[in-house]
Amino acid sequence: MAEQASQNYSNHVRKLPPLFIAAFLILAINLLWSIYGVVRSLTFESILQVFFTASLIVMFFFSRTFALTVQDRLIRLEERMRLERLLPTELRPRIGEFSVKQLIGMRFASDAELAGLAREVLGGKLKELDEIKRAVRDWRADWQRA
Repeated sequence: MAEQASQNYSNHVRKLPPLFIAAFLILAINLLWSIYGVVRSLTFESILQVFFTASLIVMFFFSRTFALTVQDRLIRLEERMRLERLLPTELRPRIGEFSVKQLIGMRFASDAELAGLAREVLGGKLKELDEIKRAVRDWRADWQRA
């Protein structure tokens, strides 16, 4: 993805490249064709083809899920280190109270607004990922996402 001049709430979502969509469509068409083959002629080979194609689709989704899980773990680590460095001393012992989703939302906040945003999250004013991201005013771009 080509980097844009700035990132904000309205343009921060990373969309899957057309190649992923095309690959999924090919797998889906192959699965439907395989099912048709089973209905037309119930053979060991036709049943095996359905299982093989279904397993490729499952692997397709798991590979994406695993990449996003690793990304979330790295974000959690990076944000905890960042909070340790930027939060006022009285808030540092509470870093462990942030959920992974809250840390993911706060990663877009600039260093200057992070402490205020963290206070709002810890105070219960902001809880959900989307509302945290919407509260960010000085957006810190993240172009390195999976």
